[in-house]
Amino acid sequence: MIKAIIFDYGNVISALDNNLFLKEIAGCSEKTVSELHELIYVQSDLPGQYETGLITSDEFFALTKKLCGLSISQTDFIGAFTGIFTPIPSTLALIERLKPDYMLGLLSNTNEWDFKYEIEKIRVFDLFDTVTVSYRVKAMKPDRKIYLDALNKLGLKPEECIYIDDIKEYSDAASAIGIRGIHYIDHNSLLESLASLGCNIQ
Repeated sequence: MIKAIIFDYGNVISALDNNLFLKEIAGCSEKTVSELHELIYVQSDLPGQYETGLITSDEFFALTKKLCGLSISQTDFIGAFTGIFTPIPSTLALIERLKPDYMLGLLSNTNEWDFKYEIEKIRVFDLFDTVTVSYRVKAMKPDRKIYLDALNKLGLKPEECIYIDDIKEYSDAASAIGIRGIHYIDHNSLLESLASLGCNIQ
């Protein structure tokens, strides 16, 4: 019997577009958006270190600023960095419908600033019974440690939980430890998958 439904955040609860961040900081740099993407997301592991809690917010800002040659204040950088999200109304409404019948969990690879300035402010945040975020756990999906953290907080067996993620590798990793993993593609297919697992989604 399903007792809890655990949601990823990015591209499940809110759509994200890192190019919005890159376009903002390109105006404070002599580099193009594509060059900034290459520096930050390909050549460096700064976002990964930040999301795993290996570096602080201040260190992430200082290192990224130096790497990209940015002329920007930390306040403006935070605004650009966290301004990449657009809530997905259908998922928000679904979470609100599910709350009376299920425990709800949030499980996300994220960092301190995105959590503080975006995730905590989403209207459904207070509906989550548990929150597992990578920068606090010091592990990122698909590391089994992060899924076990979510299960431990819920106090449930893996087979009593569903996990929804837009990245198949991550939903498959949940399935590998016995959680019912759902690969999020779009809202209609999500509803079909939940219904097939016996969930009440009315």
